[in-house]
Amino acid sequence: MDRILIRGGNRLSGRIPISGAKNAALTLMPCALLTDEPLTLRNLPRLADVDGFGHLLNQLGVSTMVEGAHPQDFGRVMTCRAARVTSTVAPYDIVRKMRASILVLGPLLARAGEATVSLPGGCAIGNRPIDLHLKALEAFGAEIEIAAGYVKAAAPGGRLPGGTVRFPVVSVGATENALMAAVLAKGTCVIENAAREPEIVDLCRCLIAMGAVVDGVGTETLTIEGRDRLHGATYKVMPDRIEAGSYACAAAITGGSVELAGADAGEMAATLDALREAGVTVGVKKDAVRIASDGKLGPLTLSTAPYPGFATDMQAQFMAMLCLAEGASVLTETIFENRYMHVPELARMGADIHVRGRSAVVRGVAGLAGAPVMATDLRASMSLIIAGLAASGETQVARVYHLDRGYERLEEKLAAVGADIERDSDG
Repeated sequence: MDRILIRGGNRLSGRIPISGAKNAALTLMPCALLTDEPLTLRNLPRLADVDGFGHLLNQLGVSTMVEGAHPQDFGRVMTCRAARVTSTVAPYDIVRKMRASILVLGPLLARAGEATVSLPGGCAIGNRPIDLHLKALEAFGAEIEIAAGYVKAAAPGGRLPGGTVRFPVVSVGATENALMAAVLAKGTCVIENAAREPEIVDLCRCLIAMGAVVDGVGTETLTIEGRDRLHGATYKVMPDRIEAGSYACAAAITGGSVELAGADAGEMAATLDALREAGVTVGVKKDAVRIASDGKLGPLTLSTAPYPGFATDMQAQFMAMLCLAEGASVLTETIFENRYMHVPELARMGADIHVRGRSAVVRGVAGLAGAPVMATDLRASMSLIIAGLAASGETQVARVYHLDRGYERLEEKLAAVGADIERDSDG
């Protein structure tokens, strides 16, 4: 099994290209099910999750063709075409590997009038039920049954009539599924208390490019006028704000200076504000963000929250960075109840962290020491990489398949800005 070896202590300096967003790509790919015409996605990251989702689409009858990078992008170009949906069943053996697979439920129901989708898997970071997904589809007129580990959904007469759903709590995935189900409804669908993440905006823009009518983009109320059909489109995947934030933390903890090429500062404002508060210099350009640090970091008090708040997907990376801050930081996780699994691994490297319920107190230490550590989920994996970059000696990160799900060419990007990092396939 692969592992990543890091010999820490090097200052990061240079330019890191930011890939297309994983969370956006996995939301845009199922849009191909909504039309019989081609959907071409530019700036698609090279990730295990993207490949896995492409395989799932193939099982449903979608043809996928991958080309090299567009001249203006860092990622690949993928053209998906569902000329005919040959299956409405998303099987367990594929869906269990990736929670995002549940996002075929809405578009399959909209296009084919029925869908049978296995209950999903993904990172073990806490309870992530899909009840809000089902609540939305039922509000739009779907008939839902759960049996033998599968969700079976049907639209009476083959097409959803429409309706209104108000989510009791903000849910990104449920908002995405509801949006894709609504665009081919007979009537109007309204989503209240909708998620406002940039990835939701990206999905709305892609659907509009395909002919959908969506009002309220970027707000908590989305109104969708159903259409008889959508057409194909070419759309560029937004930059990955979480990848950019992760490399920003890596630059900060090493006292480095890096340019995050392609990053959109407007989409990562909470992350950049927190970095500034910790004493990191942040420079904003039209299509890049520059991060500079002298290595002297101040403590923070942060609480995760739905967008535009501080992202739960950045909590682990900031925790690693704050291990070397001067003073005590307090991080509170409000989204997932089991997202501190990286704490014991950071402690193996000398971190001083105490978890109290949903909060973690991080007391800065003079230095970290390299050690063998094990990744437990995608963002936890990146926290260990960040800690390893600043630690003395060698850090060995096992279970790097988690990283491959969400960070494209990680070793190559970090090595290019001065990190001593490599992948060991014999670990």
